[in-house]
Order: sequence, then structure tokens, then C-alpha cells
Amino acid sequence: MSGNTARCRNTCVPHIMEFEGCSCFRQRLVLSTLSGKRVKIRNIRSKDDNPGLRDFEASFIRLLDKHECNIQRSVGYYLEALLMLAPFMKTPLRAVLKGVTNDPTDPSVDLLKVTAIPLMKKFGIDGDGLEIKVLKRGMAPAGGGEVLFTCPVRRSMKPVHLTEPGKIKRIRGTAFSVRVSPQMANRIVDSARSILNKFIPDIYIYTDHMKGASSGKSPGFGLTLVAETVNGTFLGAEVVSTPQGQGDPVLPEDLGRNCAKLLLEEVYRGGCVDSTNQSLALLYMMLGQQDVSKTLLGPLSPYTVEFLRHIRDFFQIMFKIEQQKPGEDERKGGEKVLMTCVGAGYSNISKTIK
Repeated sequence: MSGNTARCRNTCVPHIMEFEGCSCFRQRLVLSTLSGKRVKIRNIRSKDDNPGLRDFEASFIRLLDKHECNIQRSVGYYLEALLMLAPFMKTPLRAVLKGVTNDPTDPSVDLLKVTAIPLMKKFGIDGDGLEIKVLKRGMAPAGGGEVLFTCPVRRSMKPVHLTEPGKIKRIRGTAFSVRVSPQMANRIVDSARSILNKFIPDIYIYTDHMKGASSGKSPGFGLTLVAETVNGTFLGAEVVSTPQGQGDPVLPEDLGRNCAKLLLEEVYRGGCVDSTNQSLALLYMMLGQQDVSKTLLGPLSPYTVEFLRHIRDFFQIMFKIEQQKPGEDERKGGEKVLMTCVGAGYSNISKTIK
């Protein structure tokens, strides 16, 4: 998130952590909720012509009271935080989020469905009650989409040892189009396959063309791809068309090829968690039982680096970070980092023991 550089001062007022600026806004509120520590955030865009909270940030604060997501950001902006909080709630969560389902800025609900949900299952959050479902698709800028997210509660997170990503065994995807010709999705599929077919035979990309009330309020199209390994690692990538009236239009052929290349880049970065879900995995590791957890990641994103700093500030837990060189086998991709920590033993006291 753009904004002023954050500075943490957690010694000024007892039990209150003070920050400045708007960066990492969601991180601070999520970790404040989980840690029980109060936060005070000052000087939000104080030098801007329009200082203070943006509408989508105010909407995020109200998220616990209602689920109408401000269309300045997509549903994924809000859903990422719910994925972090939902397992620790008092009762299982059933949230219907309304707004933009796909935009070029935030992870889409499609991407989180095929990458975050399998990751949550590795930490023991599973069962029929865990689901992300697109009821209506809504493209930027006007939205009109609707997403159902359900999640069971857990008393604690189990430790994990995710150190061997494994070889890619198949690629799946969804090419979607709304309020444009259904042929757009077919053209996306053909262009993506023209690149991916060179690497692996097991590829299937579904086409999704919602109509009428289920197609939202704006036209658009896009593609979500996920590569699955033999060890159950899911690496995802996505590209969405330019929102109506907000720049140069993109051809479906270019979009399909670009998304395929982004997936290949994600596979090269590798690790047992894709770049979109690094912070989610690290949060679950940190909150887990008082045992050692290890996860191999690709290069840490700037967002993840800030998240690690906030984990240190809120929970006084630091990760051991070990650089893993790729070695002579180029098929293993680029440099990786092995993240290790001892869980905080975080327990959901609202969850009764069966």
C-alpha cells in the first residue's frame, strides 16, 4: 500500500503501539486484533492534499460489522485479512463479501481460492466448512460481484515442515469474461497454452462466462493459473484486463501470454508457498503450537519483510532466515529462504475442546 514510511514507537504509552503513516495498514490492525495490543496510528497522509483515511481503509475497519467492500479495492484486499483472522474467531465464519472480485491491484478471489485454501489445510484448517466461492463476478471499476467465504475455527495451529516443494505435475486455470464476448476467454486459453504446452502436458484451463445479474456492473476478462507440485505445493499467477476507462485496453492474446510468463516466473522463484501467501504462512507458523515450524520460500516480497517486522513488534517473535543457494541444478529455480520459528502457542480460548 502506498503512503508515508512507517515508524514504530511502542514505548511511548504503556500497552499502546504507535505508528505513523498509512503503509501496512491491514498488517497492523490484523496483528493488533490477534495480539490484543492497542494501536494508535498518527499522521495518515498528513502531507497529502487529501489527508487521512481513504474510503477503502475506513471500509476495512468496518468489515467486522458488515461485508460491503468499498470498490476502490477488490474483495481480495479484505479477504486476505479475513484468512488471517477467521480460524481464531469465536464461531465459524460465514461472510458474503460484495464489491470488485477482480482488479489489477489486489489478489483476486480466484487466486486466493486455489492457493490460500490449500495452504490453510496444511496448518490443520480443513473440512467442509472451508470454502471461497464466487457467486457473482464483478470487475473494476463498478464491481457488483459477490463472494462467499466460510471458515471453521481452530483451537490452535499445528506446526509444519514445508521444505520440499516437489516437481510440477499439472497446471490448472480459469479464464473468465463478463459483459464481453465469450470468445475472449477462449482466446486467452489458446494464447496461454501456446507457452505452457512447451513445458508440461497436463494442462486444463476452464472458461467462465457469467451472464446477467451474475456478471457485475463492468466489462472485463482475466486469467488465473496455478501450478501444482507432486508434494501439494500450489504456485499461482494472474492477470486482469485494464478497468474500463482507466488506460489502454489489453488484447486477450497478450493477457494470456503475460499470465503464462508470470506463472513461469513464480515457479522459478519457487518455494513451498507462492509469493501472494508468504505472510499468511508466516503468521500461521508464528501463532502455532510451541514447536518448531519450517517453510521454504522464494525471495521475500517487500510486503513480507514489513510483515516480519510487525510480527517482531507485536509478538516479540523473530524468524531464523537461512539463504538457500540454487546449486548446480538450474531446474530448482532461483535462490530460496528457509524460514524457521518456534510457535507462540497461540490458543483460541473460544474454541471448546472436543
